[in-house]
Amino acid sequence: MPAPDEKLARPAATPPPVAGPDAAEDQLADAARETGRLPRSYLLWLTGILVSLAGNSVFYFALGWAASEHGGTVAGLTLSAVTLPRALLLLIGGAVSDRFSARRVLLTGDAAMLAFSLVLAAVAYHLGAPPALLITAGIAVGVVDAFYLPASGSMPRRLVEKEQLPRALSLRQIGGQVVNMGGGPLGGVLVGLAGLAGAALVNAVTFALTLLVLVAVRPRHRVPPTVSSSLLKDAVDGVRVSFSHPVLRPGLCLTGAAAGLLLPVVPLLLPLLARQEQWGAGAAGLVIGAQGVGMVAVTAVVVRRGPLGRPGLLSASGLMVAGLGVLALTLAPDVATATAAAVVIGVGNGVFSAHIAPLILTATPDSHLSRVQAVLVLVQSLALLLMNNVLGILADLEGPTVVTAVCATLLVGTGLLGLTSRPLRTDRTGLAARSGAGGGAEA
Repeated sequence: MPAPDEKLARPAATPPPVAGPDAAEDQLADAARETGRLPRSYLLWLTGILVSLAGNSVFYFALGWAASEHGGTVAGLTLSAVTLPRALLLLIGGAVSDRFSARRVLLTGDAAMLAFSLVLAAVAYHLGAPPALLITAGIAVGVVDAFYLPASGSMPRRLVEKEQLPRALSLRQIGGQVVNMGGGPLGGVLVGLAGLAGAALVNAVTFALTLLVLVAVRPRHRVPPTVSSSLLKDAVDGVRVSFSHPVLRPGLCLTGAAAGLLLPVVPLLLPLLARQEQWGAGAAGLVIGAQGVGMVAVTAVVVRRGPLGRPGLLSASGLMVAGLGVLALTLAPDVATATAAAVVIGVGNGVFSAHIAPLILTATPDSHLSRVQAVLVLVQSLALLLMNNVLGILADLEGPTVVTAVCATLLVGTGLLGLTSRPLRTDRTGLAARSGAGGGAEA
């Protein structure tokens, strides 16, 4: 969804361009590919995204904390006010991004949230945090997210070469994890000092900084805009392409399984297991931290050396490893064993995440970059929303041990099923460049 002013990526067969700013930028990009460095434009964009994510983490904490003061019903409505419009509008958001330019959508979204955050800060300062204001804020965030997330998800493909995507996305993942870990504590301190108004003001500052970064960043790869009769048709076509593509279809299925069966294990099922085994909150926190360590370790390796092998093969295998770790967690007799199992879960999750995201982004046709990202976010969101509730109810009925063991079994089975897809299993995204550079890509 490129803007008219975005630069065309020059084919290798074209004559050398006349020396100038564009030629110099292309030479820098070629040098970056040869040395394995990520382009400065991507690093600048990533810095802006992480700054925005930090502001969002603080704001989401403040929003939930303010809503909890009014009871569970208002808290639930506030969270639903974010998730419902996001889910309803995601496919349209992806279609808009592919039609009018991802960069323009991001600029518009940041500008809109900057203005809204300033208004929210002023209103909250004078009125406090009544339920109507909180629900309105949730709706605004959800609507903007529906357009912002698909555009943001497609940007790495527009800023880096395909063979650099595994490292680029792993770096983004590590940065996001670090920001999220610090967002909660920072939000708690800020809310204690300045309330919702202070959190909204900080969020406005981060949106302003991100807006400045986006003004400076120009995608290097121009993608022809979508031209069709309607946005609805574009949105439906994004779903069709996503689930008819031989690599995207199994990749999205694996992603949905991970979102529904793996992501709920640590925040939902682990605390229930810890209470059942009487491990205590400190022990549960240690296990959660061990999972994060395992995941960060794998993604850091990918940032340093690129993909570890065939991405589809490793994605399915990583899901199986994570499933075995979940099974070990289910059977763990003590905290030490549970901590070791959590490291295995983190390693499996890290292998899966570091390879499935660049695989899906690389396999996506240029004309559908944002729309496929919209489908990806929607698959994850719906699976997580459904399974959080289903697993919670089943845990009350059958106990957390049984439910966690079922998740482990289904994860291993899904990984094995993924290995039966030949296009997924044999895809070599990111390996040719490493082999050509003397890195010795794995078979």
